Amino acid sequence: MKHYLQSLRQAIIDHWDSKALCDYHGDSFTFGEMYAQMKRLHILFDKFGIKEGDKIAVCGRNQARWGISFLAANSYKAVVVPILSDFTPDSICSILNHSDSVLLFADAEIWKNIDGGKLQSVRRVICLSDFSLLQGTDQDRLAFLEAEQAYIRKYPSGFSLRDVVLPEGNDKDLAVINYTSGSTGDPKGVMLRYECLSANTEYAQKNVPCRPGDCILSILPMAHMFGLEFEMLYPLCSGATINYLGKTPSPSLLLKAMQEVRPYLVIAVPMIFEKIYRNKLKPVMEKPSIRFLVSIPGIRGIIFSKMRRTINNAFGGNVREFIMGGAAVNPEVEDFFKRIRLNFTVGYGMTEAAPLLAYSSWRTFAPHSCGRAMDFVQLRIDSENPETVVGEIQAKGENLFSGYFKNERATKAAFTEDGWFNTGDLGLIDRKGNVYIKGRSKNMLLSSNGQNIYPEEIECIINSLDYVTESLVVSRDSKLVALVQLDGNQISVDGADPEQIAKRIKLDVNTKVPGYSGLYKVEIMREPFQKTPKLTIKRFLYK
Repeated sequence: MKHYLQSLRQAIIDHWDSKALCDYHGDSFTFGEMYAQMKRLHILFDKFGIKEGDKIAVCGRNQARWGISFLAANSYKAVVVPILSDFTPDSICSILNHSDSVLLFADAEIWKNIDGGKLQSVRRVICLSDFSLLQGTDQDRLAFLEAEQAYIRKYPSGFSLRDVVLPEGNDKDLAVINYTSGSTGDPKGVMLRYECLSANTEYAQKNVPCRPGDCILSILPMAHMFGLEFEMLYPLCSGATINYLGKTPSPSLLLKAMQEVRPYLVIAVPMIFEKIYRNKLKPVMEKPSIRFLVSIPGIRGIIFSKMRRTINNAFGGNVREFIMGGAAVNPEVEDFFKRIRLNFTVGYGMTEAAPLLAYSSWRTFAPHSCGRAMDFVQLRIDSENPETVVGEIQAKGENLFSGYFKNERATKAAFTEDGWFNTGDLGLIDRKGNVYIKGRSKNMLLSSNGQNIYPEEIECIINSLDYVTESLVVSRDSKLVALVQLDGNQISVDGADPEQIAKRIKLDVNTKVPGYSGLYKVEIMREPFQKTPKLTIKRFLYK
């Protein structure tokens, strides 16, 4: 397995003058300029007295200097602590203290809300927008000036390709501590080695290849492993250009950026694609004239081809594959996309795998699965029959984490006695190795007669019904209750009655599920569900 930093080194040499990291309508850095910035920061780290293995945190919106900060710290052999900018100031403080971070790269807006007096080990703070010093002593400010002078002395004529050197041979060393939540009670810092990043990078390069000149639009939070690995590290190591959109965009800005960037790959949560299906495609398909034309084989192909182009053009017209992940895909939506032969697939992973566990190309993707185990990974089901009896998915491989930082109790609970990681997901694996997710073990509900109920399966049925945007199924007094968010705009246009919609939802669901999974009640949500940064519903708030 090739060290990801060696892949990056080759990309820097091969694409020196090509754009590497770009802010949408803002600053941009070629591969050569990116490397120069990394070396400047290396000299500054040295002036600050930062040593190999020290922790450097990065907290800010997606931007080019976020990527440079990460690469500079990681190639200095420091351990990077990416922190979600959506976390509260107290949560950010908690993570900085728990991780023993000594340096913080942060947006100025984030830093001004943090009480520096609560920090135990962070002595210096660098602004992500321009690499200026936000916090430090007079000695630190002097070190800033000395670092720039030292850089000029060391590289008076700039760089030649012979000067490009990045670490190798430290595959087993700790590279990243990624915190899965901002909780202050029992923080879980996932410890990932360099080989965890390298395994994902190499696998993606082989299975989702990109070419020089390809572009990607970074939408997912960079502090999450999916965004970090698949919207920066792997494409960058292949010579692609990363475009950062910055803060969470409006739908109109997102589509405008897609048209300009024309990404070769789009990775997103299913909700985005489900909205396109419901708002754009389903109304067309339900027209009597279209339903008739679709029944004619020759015409059907023309209509489906036009729908594929409609989706692709919405994302810039250059997408070679759409990858959905992070939540269950509505079966109705998935079946429709499969029917029109959209180039989409569904992946499966988590932070502890840095992040990928399973994937299949859209050409070989089995409907309703989430792919097959990736290279470097073994997957098994903890049940007497993995093909028919649902059990917990367990994993082992070179990309799996080493444990939770300073949390031996959580680490011990995460692994079986024979060394397999308990993912917490429930599923099946068929004879061909396709993985089928049934739900989260902590979400599974138990009926009064002992039957296992997977709320995600019921939610998929609800989410396919008219006017429904999202839903959540919970158990109250041993009875199933569906919390449902409706499309208020469409209800207003149609003059529909929300209470009648709720009754229809209950009736429709209860005719499609076993008696023990039937709904007792449907509650209409007046406010949107609170979400995680990955746009999944915070289930724990609604139990």
